[in-house]
Amino acid sequence: MQEFTFSTTGRIVFAAGASDRLGALAAELGVQHVGLVTDRTVRELNLTKSAEKSMHSAGLKVSVYDGTSPDPTEDMLEDALKQLAGCDGIVSIGGGSSLDIAKLVAVRLCSSQPLAQMYGVGNVTGARLPLILVPTTAGTGSEVTPISILTTRTQEKMGVVSEVLLPDIALLDPDLTLGLPRSVTAATGVDAMVHAIEAYTSKLKKNPVSDALAREALRLLGGNIKRVCSHPDDADARGAMLLGSCLAGQAFANAPVAAVHALAYPLGGQFHVPHGLSNCLVLPEVLAFNAPQASELYDELARILFEDGVTLADGFRALAPEIGLVTTLRDVGVGEHHLEGLARDAMKQTRLLVNNPREVTYADALEIYRAVF
Repeated sequence: MQEFTFSTTGRIVFAAGASDRLGALAAELGVQHVGLVTDRTVRELNLTKSAEKSMHSAGLKVSVYDGTSPDPTEDMLEDALKQLAGCDGIVSIGGGSSLDIAKLVAVRLCSSQPLAQMYGVGNVTGARLPLILVPTTAGTGSEVTPISILTTRTQEKMGVVSEVLLPDIALLDPDLTLGLPRSVTAATGVDAMVHAIEAYTSKLKKNPVSDALAREALRLLGGNIKRVCSHPDDADARGAMLLGSCLAGQAFANAPVAAVHALAYPLGGQFHVPHGLSNCLVLPEVLAFNAPQASELYDELARILFEDGVTLADGFRALAPEIGLVTTLRDVGVGEHHLEGLARDAMKQTRLLVNNPREVTYADALEIYRAVF
């Protein structure tokens, strides 16, 4: 067996209503002044209400930054750092954007290392503040990944990848996902499925632990995504999706994602398409492109997700409209004249493309975009 390493979040707490425990958990980590990272919508929906009450009841001071939004930017991070200066611990409640910002806030508040030096794999040199991450979507798995993605001032997606970013605690509270709109539920659910699929076929770091997590993630996600889209208040289905997303996050944190994400990132950076939907759009055509090299593994996963005889690519082609997702680049405002630029930007994602089971050239990327257009 090939050697491998596997790292993940130190502790996972899963329970309906678990956000009520945040005050005690933060105090347990020695925090006295919490910096809460979230977004305005999450806060207006009162999804942080019980957590904030819990932290105040525990005698903790709480400062709030609620300025995150999809495709978080370097400017957002700088704003968060200014508002949360003086905090000695970070809690984030929200989608992947909030969690990604929170990871870097926790590092930057106790490190003088410039952000530009952190980009890439293993480049963070400092420590971080105590960190608790609480997802409100079942999609990114950011609560168990050592990755933070930002859109730079030149509109490129750049990643900071370091085990320093793994939080002390990932808190999974299915109640926080009950109010998600169908469009967000669908896109983030498929996003989590992409994480599991790409981890299972990752060229360089595929390993038995990630494989087991990816298979179980797909069982949970595939078995519940239609249910949560049609019955959004089904607490059991919501819990299964949230856990599935977490398991998929653990899988791809150790067996990294590949061409689906590489081709999705320019859609977010240039057109501000939400990350989950970006992945959904390019997924079927990337699967079809990879199939000659990954057919055996894809067949294994297709049997978990779809009826016998349905390929992975065809299964997702049929699933997207069934759960209410758009399926073409035209649907998100991309013009045919943009495709060459998208392909050029996708080829810059060398950190991801190296993991793909089949080599992707510029011509390949352009053809995939054309197929999705």
